[in-house]
Amino acid sequence: MNAFTEFAVSTAKEAGQLLKSRLNTPHTINYKGVINLVTEADRMSETLILERLQKRFPDHSFLTEESPAGDKDPECRWIIDPLDGTTNYAHGYPVFCVSIALERRKRIVTGVVYNPMMDELFFAEEGQGAWLNGQRISVSHISDLSRSLLATGFPYDIRESEFNNLNYFNSLAKQAQAVRRAGSAALDMAYVAAGRFDGFWELKLMPWDTAAASLLIMEAGGIVSDLSGLEFSPGSPHVLASNGKIHRQLIDALQKTP
Repeated sequence: MNAFTEFAVSTAKEAGQLLKSRLNTPHTINYKGVINLVTEADRMSETLILERLQKRFPDHSFLTEESPAGDKDPECRWIIDPLDGTTNYAHGYPVFCVSIALERRKRIVTGVVYNPMMDELFFAEEGQGAWLNGQRISVSHISDLSRSLLATGFPYDIRESEFNNLNYFNSLAKQAQAVRRAGSAALDMAYVAAGRFDGFWELKLMPWDTAAASLLIMEAGGIVSDLSGLEFSPGSPHVLASNGKIHRQLIDALQKTP
């Protein structure tokens, strides 16, 4: 584990334990949209992460969900979600995580996703595989979409936009063994890397939702693309991820959905 990954691991764990300690306390909730909320815990976690980052790597840039971007070194940028699964968290539903990735020269080279409620630490380094609590992980071997367990989510503008994933959900719920909607894209994608889910898709995501977990999946032997199968980047808003064996079937299913 290199110094960058060690930093991301220790910081994600510290932020995650902070979130866990406050889960069952009253929250201050503000709304960024009709159903898009932020809690004081999001901001506390983000403050902790940024303080650690600015102390350890003061010249690095960062992109994070709740604060303006810090544009410094153009070759090293940390992409941070201090609390992925805020709606779950605000309701006391214990499914959420911290996600931290390092992008160097436009490539994600370190990815960490930490689930504090289960003390599960997922991390990957480019070219070094993906790991969960010290054990190497790999994607599943399911090759038939009809026997696949999938995960997805819905965009915050589900009430206003017709492009809201309901059509894709309806279609794939009938073609897969089952579809889960847990409320944390980063954690869903980490579970693809660990072989718990066979595939995942979602619309209108942000870089902090997907940067770390996309590296996990690729280092675990899976595939991450856009919905049509084109190359993925952290700026891709529409994401399709799988074990690779059902990727073409998922693309075909999505393209045939009216």
